Amino acid sequence: MRLYQGIRSLILSLFRKILFLWVRTDVSGNTLEALGLDPDKPVCYVLQYSSLSSRLVLEQEVIHARLPGATDSLPVKNGPAHSFFFLYKRIGGPFSGGRQTPVPTKEFTGLVKFGLEHPEQDVQIVPVSLFWGRSPDKEKSLVKLLLSDTWSVAGRLQKFLIILVHGRNTYVQFNQPLSLKQVVDEYRENEEKAKRKLARILRTHFRRVRQAVLGPDLSHRRTLVEGLVRTQAVKEAIRETAAKDDIPPEKVRAKAYKYADEIAASMSIVTIRFLELALAWLWNRIYNGIAVNNIKVAKEVAQDHAVVYAPCHRSHIDYLLLSYVLYKNGLMPPHIAAGINLNMPIVGPILRRGGAFFMRRSFRDNPLYATVFNEYMHVMFTRGYSVEYFVEGGRSRTGRMLPPRPGMLSMTVRSFLRDHRKPIVFVPVYIGYEKVMEGRSYLGELRGKKKQKESVFGLAKTARKLTNSFGRVAVNFGDAIPLADVLDEVHESWRSEAYDAEYRPSWLTEAVDELSKRVASNINASVAVNPIGMTATVLLGTERLAMDEGQLIRLMDQYANLLRAYPYANTVTLPEGSARDWVAYCENMGLVTRQPQKLGDIIALEGANAILMTYYRNNIQHLFALPALIVSLFENKTSLRRDKVLFLTSVAYPYLQSELFLKFGQDEVESVINKWIDVLIDQGLVIQLDDERLGRPEEGTEAMLRARILSRFIIQTLERYHITLGILRKYGSGKLTAAELEEQSTLLAERMSILFGLNAPEFFDKTLFRNFIANMQKTGVLTTDDNGLLCYGEGLDEVAEDARLVLSVEKRQAIQQVTMLDA
Repeated sequence: MRLYQGIRSLILSLFRKILFLWVRTDVSGNTLEALGLDPDKPVCYVLQYSSLSSRLVLEQEVIHARLPGATDSLPVKNGPAHSFFFLYKRIGGPFSGGRQTPVPTKEFTGLVKFGLEHPEQDVQIVPVSLFWGRSPDKEKSLVKLLLSDTWSVAGRLQKFLIILVHGRNTYVQFNQPLSLKQVVDEYRENEEKAKRKLARILRTHFRRVRQAVLGPDLSHRRTLVEGLVRTQAVKEAIRETAAKDDIPPEKVRAKAYKYADEIAASMSIVTIRFLELALAWLWNRIYNGIAVNNIKVAKEVAQDHAVVYAPCHRSHIDYLLLSYVLYKNGLMPPHIAAGINLNMPIVGPILRRGGAFFMRRSFRDNPLYATVFNEYMHVMFTRGYSVEYFVEGGRSRTGRMLPPRPGMLSMTVRSFLRDHRKPIVFVPVYIGYEKVMEGRSYLGELRGKKKQKESVFGLAKTARKLTNSFGRVAVNFGDAIPLADVLDEVHESWRSEAYDAEYRPSWLTEAVDELSKRVASNINASVAVNPIGMTATVLLGTERLAMDEGQLIRLMDQYANLLRAYPYANTVTLPEGSARDWVAYCENMGLVTRQPQKLGDIIALEGANAILMTYYRNNIQHLFALPALIVSLFENKTSLRRDKVLFLTSVAYPYLQSELFLKFGQDEVESVINKWIDVLIDQGLVIQLDDERLGRPEEGTEAMLRARILSRFIIQTLERYHITLGILRKYGSGKLTAAELEEQSTLLAERMSILFGLNAPEFFDKTLFRNFIANMQKTGVLTTDDNGLLCYGEGLDEVAEDARLVLSVEKRQAIQQVTMLDA
């Protein structure tokens, strides 16, 4: 027996070596940490269908990853003589490509029987999914159709040819183990039921993984486009357009077909594979590494849901990077909503084959186009495709999350209301750059330079930057947001109502607003803090944008500890190493300068870098918003009652929450503020006095310096609020419209930024003023009369007086001078 096993093992080893002369694998989940294996329990691997080639790949990857062996007997007393098994074997001729019946294998049956007979023993069953190539589509080519590893079970000849064609693009995914004991415990007296239960669990698991990796089957693009034109909604739009514009229906139908053809993606696995190789080269060229965090969220929801990936938008790199990360981690790349401006020669066709579908910037005045686009989105969701779009609409030029635009979100909600059989889940994604490629052009645009249109020549100019280093980049996946849960909260009876393609329920706006807030706040709750952001935050909080190196290092370490003391969210990631490493890293990236001094080197921000670093500071500003606001209340007061601190912070919170997309709701913010007060007391940034009073640290101490710089993390935001309040009080109630107040606030903020050397371009961003004014209207501080003029009562004067607490004497006087108020 031993001789037979030895010869058999030698033959399999030889076959494995021959197979891997050709086969190349991409593997995920093959570590002890990722699998979470219990070292005291035996491991048994399971593949779905009997296949010698699959077995050889499994054995090779287990050996390579140094996991518990897959070739020996199960290391338990009286256990099965195998450490892996196939769930099913196929009944059919050796070269049959016809219909085959899957039958449970004897190894599977033996393992179940062992589990029933030995209740004291447990076995960890590790499902392993293997894909020869990852083609999601049905091509016109018969060869590609026959040799795609899609949803069918291949015959042996077909499998041999598949390995020849796709073997160098093989994907293997190890998944979380199942407990044999837990599965069979329910049916100790019934072996057949125990076998059916385990088979059902494994079969469901393999189906869900296959759904996530390959995605749903795709129709040929031409069929999809023609199908859009034949939908009832588009037919109706064609009739209405023809009648309205007095155009023959045939011409309108041709126009609708042209729109559909312009929009639709043409995803090609060949293009995706090419892009994977090209992007792998690109990332290695320009980045020092890509950190991927919490991707398990995407892997879990992709198995049973239509997924909407909602990343922040900081760079054109975003969509390429996210698709690459998903593909490398075993998930089908999403269909990506791209602006029609990117549908340019050469680039457009590549993006379309990579999954991009193109949309016009505005189609409010083109109901035919709007209907075709809505129907295309509806097809995507009902068929279960994953989709990616940017809720911000455009790229953020300031580094902050932009207010979400409702268009795509509204389409998604309306599609789901029409047909909610396939659940939709939003997966927020934060993409954090240490050095954004478009940073310099963003500064030019913020200074008034005209935004340049995308073109092939523009991309050629960008290619020159590929010799530069852009540091590391992080891709953090946030907590998933099931769309049904949002609708349940907004309108409980939505499932029982009927909706058609054109129906917009009265509560739709409320649902979209709530969804947009959750998406934006979950993106911000997944922020990746990096050395650049931490250094920028502290240096920009100093008066001269410079600091002694030793002091800078101490402060950065202390502020990092502040974030650890009360984590904003479990999806936030902090940089590795210490502040000393971070300063050296920023210096190496050319973002800070060092001025040698005998008493200690000085680290400073100079020139354009001083403005550029505000972008990276703004990436993480929301993490410090509440503690910074609390300590800022002591700028002009040595002490305050705790309840006064709580009140003032609560009054300011709705405005900060709206601007920075903070995740805490109004029902929990009071407890969060109290927790932050306690943390600040523990850190020595606030002093606990008698009679429920709180005080600031003693002047001249390191603690006071820490508190003062921390308050500056948020002070410019509060100054903007004070400018708007000052203008309102200057003109009086019922004198200005919201648009006039926005314009006046922007002009005065821009003037102050010049007069007082404020290096933050967002200080005079119109959008931020517009948002603040809108929020004062929502909270009832401002009302609008019949003429559209803003009115206010005494409450605004009280808010303005409280706001003065956080401003220094110099800034108060400056704002009073600018707004021509009495001192």
